[in-house]
Amino acid sequence: MAKRGRTIPELRWRDTPDFVAVANSWGGDAMTNLVRLIWQGYDLLQKDVLSEIDCTQAEAQLERSITQLLERRIRRSMTGYEPYDVQHEVYELETMHSAQSQPPQYDIAFVLTANERIIFPLEAKVLRSDKAVAPYCQDIQNEFLTCRYAPFSSAGGMLGYLFSGQSSQAFKNIANTVPCTLSHHPDFSNRDHKTSEHQRQVPVGKNYPRDFCCHHLIFQIFGNVNSANQALLDT
Repeated sequence: MAKRGRTIPELRWRDTPDFVAVANSWGGDAMTNLVRLIWQGYDLLQKDVLSEIDCTQAEAQLERSITQLLERRIRRSMTGYEPYDVQHEVYELETMHSAQSQPPQYDIAFVLTANERIIFPLEAKVLRSDKAVAPYCQDIQNEFLTCRYAPFSSAGGMLGYLFSGQSSQAFKNIANTVPCTLSHHPDFSNRDHKTSEHQRQVPVGKNYPRDFCCHHLIFQIFGNVNSANQALLDT
């Protein structure tokens, strides 16, 4: 840490026992409410955008454009009284290697208001099919489980933008590739939502949580082909 110098967030929120206590308290109902906002954002995205177009015709910047549209709708779903904020493309300064290096960047992140070093990140991956899960799984193995992502959070999320195939098969392929055990989330039994429990590789001298829960959310990005075709007929 000393080799790269200290950042402004590190000066403001130091690694103290109180810091660790705040990080550990971010769970339970607070986490369920946070994840519910993600699903509410997806519902709005489906209603406002995906149901109006044939998404299979989209070719450029798929992951970035979907994620940007999703973040805005998550924000619309928030009451303003949550103990966290949401932001698109957030840098993780804690785990950058040097002052000159590019820090890891999350696709979407919930940032705790009381301590802005504590972040619940979401990483998004386009799944062209239910078999194309390798990049998705690599983020779990190489980023989350090494503490490069979500160093101060005991949980994080993966968003799979599924363009073809079945979510159930995508989940099976994810479980086999990581490998991990995927469990139903009791509060989202009607959603394509699973969780997996892991033991992370915590760097020597760090107080990062070792126990880690990964939320897996699969979003169907099929769109409404009939509406798109009808629109072409009407022109």
